[in-house]
Amino acid sequence: MDSHPTVYIVGAGPGDPELLTVKAARLLKETDVLVYDRLVSEEILAMVPSGATRIFAGKAARDHHMPQDEINELLVSLAKSGQVVVRLKGGDPFIFGRGSEEAIVLAKNGVPFEIVPGITASAGCGSYAGIPLTHRGMATGVRFVTGHCRDGTHLDLNWQSLADPDTTLVIYMGLINVEKIRDELIKAGLPSSTPAGAIERGTTDKQRTILTNLKDLPASVKQAKLKAPSLLIIGRVVELAKELSWHIPALNSDLKEQDCE
Repeated sequence: MDSHPTVYIVGAGPGDPELLTVKAARLLKETDVLVYDRLVSEEILAMVPSGATRIFAGKAARDHHMPQDEINELLVSLAKSGQVVVRLKGGDPFIFGRGSEEAIVLAKNGVPFEIVPGITASAGCGSYAGIPLTHRGMATGVRFVTGHCRDGTHLDLNWQSLADPDTTLVIYMGLINVEKIRDELIKAGLPSSTPAGAIERGTTDKQRTILTNLKDLPASVKQAKLKAPSLLIIGRVVELAKELSWHIPALNSDLKEQDCE
């Protein structure tokens, strides 16, 4: 490949513009064309020069402004026109961001590219909510899964594997299927009293954090009227938010001592 990439697939981080990497911030100022997703904030978009072309390719669950195949074709076309293209995605491009799918298409078409990692939602939102993803004596590991189904399919995860009390479970795009997630995890053996949290618009000044337990998670989400983008975190570490919360635009805590026994 050419040593000068023409397409940069860049992670914008979880929301707070100050969590952009130095490299991502530099590329935003140097790009000719920006192709960006729904989760990219106005503060980050403001870093792009006024003369650059901006193309919105935003996607939400069950609502694709531009189908993925069209995005792939667009990136190839823009790159072959000789322009420097930044493909900007929320979070990290390689964690439920479909960045690898776009990179594969670029590679097959001989288009030089580079991947610029971003802080993924699980790390950013967890930190801003005071929930460490691992903690000695509480979690020896962490699992990332998506709670969103492919078109026309059912949510089919290895629930037995996920129902591990020693592991923190982080679920991206899980609001739509929160009841099924709760039911399947309990059926697989995870105690209904397991601490659980939901974080809406994490790392931003609109962040809302709900703390509860696995059994009551769907009801708490519904009562708070949480909307996407929201992240679900299930595991003993959620209990630590009672002590570690520091970014608190709005905090609702339903986690009681008996829920953690």
